Amino acid sequence: MNRTWLSKRLLPLLLIAAGVWQLASASWILVKAELSQYLISRAWERQLHAGEIQKPWPWADTWPVARLKLDQQKPLVVLQGITGEALAFGPGLHEASALPFAQEHAGNTSVRTTVIAAHRDTHFRGLEKLQAGMGVQLQARDGRWQHYRVLGTKVVDSTRETLPISDRPGLLLVTCYPFGSLEAGGPLRYLVYAEPVPDAAVIQL
Repeated sequence: MNRTWLSKRLLPLLLIAAGVWQLASASWILVKAELSQYLISRAWERQLHAGEIQKPWPWADTWPVARLKLDQQKPLVVLQGITGEALAFGPGLHEASALPFAQEHAGNTSVRTTVIAAHRDTHFRGLEKLQAGMGVQLQARDGRWQHYRVLGTKVVDSTRETLPISDRPGLLLVTCYPFGSLEAGGPLRYLVYAEPVPDAAVIQL
């Protein structure tokens, strides 16, 4: 009798405790995600004022390098590199490419395509909404915005083709494809290429 009574009382309590634990774990993940975005945005704002690298937290292996705006979507802070940690928190600047203003300040005579990558289900989930003719903006650490215009999109197989990083000035945005897929790590990549708008004024904030 006592054993039956305990099982009837204990089982619901255990189920409730398990549910509360899962809810708390999910809430903590959301809190960490929001906190990380706040810290990254703060680090970017500090860089705009100080002009020097500012890490979002002391042990981070990445830092903000630019701010990206896809047409009318919410601006995104771009981080250095495309490591797993960097892409977990935001779009990343491909190490083989360079930001246009950084090349200008370094006095480079040759330019390279600026390549930025991000996950399709988080920061670049709105990439498929970009169409030819739409505008893209990229803000440098000194506050200036460079304007681009989307030329087109393309799906490539990463096992057969390499990213077209060349000496052509422009902006290449990269994410996994297809957007609605539940499987991660596939070979397909969705590319959006945008060219600089020469007649657009470069805004200094």
